[in-house]
Amino acid sequence: MPVSLGGQAPASFDLKSVHLPLLALLLKSGDLDLLRREFGQRYGDQPDFFDHDPLLIDLQGLSGDEALPDLLQVSELLRAHRLHPVAVNVAGEAQRAAAQAAGLPLADAPLLTRQGKAAEPAASAAPAPAPPPVPAPGALVIDKPLRSGQQVYARGGDLVVMAMVNPGAEVIADGHIHVYAPLRGKAMAGARGNAQARIFSLAMAPELISIAGVYRTSEVPLPESLLGKPAQVRLHSNAEGDRLVIDALPT
Repeated sequence: MPVSLGGQAPASFDLKSVHLPLLALLLKSGDLDLLRREFGQRYGDQPDFFDHDPLLIDLQGLSGDEALPDLLQVSELLRAHRLHPVAVNVAGEAQRAAAQAAGLPLADAPLLTRQGKAAEPAASAAPAPAPPPVPAPGALVIDKPLRSGQQVYARGGDLVVMAMVNPGAEVIADGHIHVYAPLRGKAMAGARGNAQARIFSLAMAPELISIAGVYRTSEVPLPESLLGKPAQVRLHSNAEGDRLVIDALPT
């Protein structure tokens, strides 16, 4: 770290070290066309999902013999979705050179809390947990039913819905999602990678549920013991990977 040897502190500024929360994009393939297509499929219909968030590009998920994507083009793609690459996490000299050629600084051994996400985890019934937690102050509360085509996003907090989420509607939150009515549309909690987020509903029958990017669709039906019943969804991680677990709530 540079050291100033001046005898008097400047009156107009201070220079300090800070730790900023960053999103991390863990690349699992060097196929730029595939990345562009899948990013568009996931976020193309949600142009305001990101809000010029700083982002770390992590290349350590790429195998050593896999071709690196053009990081300049990757950066252009991310900026088109209102994400701003600020650094690159690398493993090896080839990745280091690619980052430097793109003019992106190298990250200093960042601590990543999430790794790759499983595409279609299995659900499992588990013993009934404790009652759902009380939503944090400042949660976004929706009192009216959500119809097909409507989307609500609670940026930076929890989402509480007091009426039905109909098929075709989407509820998204960076924190927990509480639906005190039937959940029949799509629910995505922990939208920015919060693996501790949960989804609660008094009648669980969703088209899609997702926590921190790990999702399950209605193509894999819920068991009769959970379908339409009070339940919660949580993310369970172990050495074998990530999976969604659906638990019955006590009635």
